[in-house]
Amino acid sequence: MDKQFPFKSSIHKIQAPAKLNIRLKVIGRRPDGYHELVSIMVPVALFDTLELERLPKKQINLACQGLSVPDDGENLVYRAAQAFFARTGIGGGVSIKLTKNIPVAAGLGGGSSDAASTLTCLNELWSSPLDCEDLCELASGLGADIAFFLLAKPSIARGIGEVLEPIEKWPTFWYVIVTPPLQVSTAWAYANLKLELTKGEYNFILKRLKKEPIQVGHILENDLESVTAIHFPVIKSIKTLLLDAGAVGALMSGSGPSVFGVFESRENALRAKKSLAPHIVGDIFLALGLS
Repeated sequence: MDKQFPFKSSIHKIQAPAKLNIRLKVIGRRPDGYHELVSIMVPVALFDTLELERLPKKQINLACQGLSVPDDGENLVYRAAQAFFARTGIGGGVSIKLTKNIPVAAGLGGGSSDAASTLTCLNELWSSPLDCEDLCELASGLGADIAFFLLAKPSIARGIGEVLEPIEKWPTFWYVIVTPPLQVSTAWAYANLKLELTKGEYNFILKRLKKEPIQVGHILENDLESVTAIHFPVIKSIKTLLLDAGAVGALMSGSGPSVFGVFESRENALRAKKSLAPHIVGDIFLALGLS
């Protein structure tokens, strides 16, 4: 028999943030093929928007606007809704409108963020039938980064990204994010990574985070950049442009191709964004780090 749960409101709207990998180091490979990571991830104020409305019948309707993404079971939003209803046994359904602003397959985690927001909204619409542990379990089953977006705070991520440790004193930075008109498969990037395992990475990060002020330029490193940048030299060119424009550091995020520069003030970041515009093919975003 289908379970029935009370709901707080029939419509819920939420913003799903992008993320940046401030550091991404591969420390091993598991028997199931996944890579063990130690990473620093931060959410930033570049958002997709989701609007969810409760439906009385068992159905999932997904409509997408903005950037082109699937509106069926290939979309993590759809799969997250399926997982939620299967886990809770709720008899109703949902209509979801996704406005896609975060570039796709760009190393910014937009799909994972959308899925996490979907789980969160559905849980709120039906007055929290799932606790935090249940939501994290569902998230981890859908994708490695989704659990991070349930928390959506600067964090050290370990395992495949599901073991999270919030960073309480991460500085407030502004980020200029450049996304060239390319799409990079995460699976392809990991498949082409020459695995040279890093030891002592977690302790290295803890040591760096204890320093005040945190020197972000000494933390920036991404093992996947060596893979993607070989095939797409524009990544190195963008990093150079960002550094020349005054960034305290620049790095590719995730498997790329997005590259970000770190700035300590909005004024410096805005000035850099304007100076880069004539030299960039692709999208440029100015985003505040979220905490």
